[in-house]
Amino acid sequence: MAEAESLAEFIRSKREKIGLSVIGLSKKTSLTIEQIEDIEAGKDLFLPATIRQKLAKGLKVNPAEIKEYERVLIGSYDKITPDYINGIKKAILSGDTENLRCPICSSKLNTKIVRLLDLENNIALHPKAQCSKCSFQIK
Repeated sequence: MAEAESLAEFIRSKREKIGLSVIGLSKKTSLTIEQIEDIEAGKDLFLPATIRQKLAKGLKVNPAEIKEYERVLIGSYDKITPDYINGIKKAILSGDTENLRCPICSSKLNTKIVRLLDLENNIALHPKAQCSKCSFQIK
């Protein structure tokens, strides 16, 4: 068997090699069928540690083997400029968060506004964002 070139190919080939269907792997890992299908379809390029560990146990591999196939989109960091970050912050403060996506992996950003008091006891609003899939965040 040729070596897998992507996370999707790696997971699919390991699953098939041990004779599991997507449903079987779902039952072994406590992941949903949709999660496994998304990974095998190449929609997920980076996995949270908990999902990686569950998959590794179900596929009988070391989590590090799975991590080797994870990747961040090349060139994604180029667009993370101060202006880009400020644009995300403005969108959060205006409530326009429905279409905010991570600049690294394109997953949905989880957002919130934290209310803090400044030195004069005035309320200051601080927008925060965190990717639902990778490590990108705005503190």
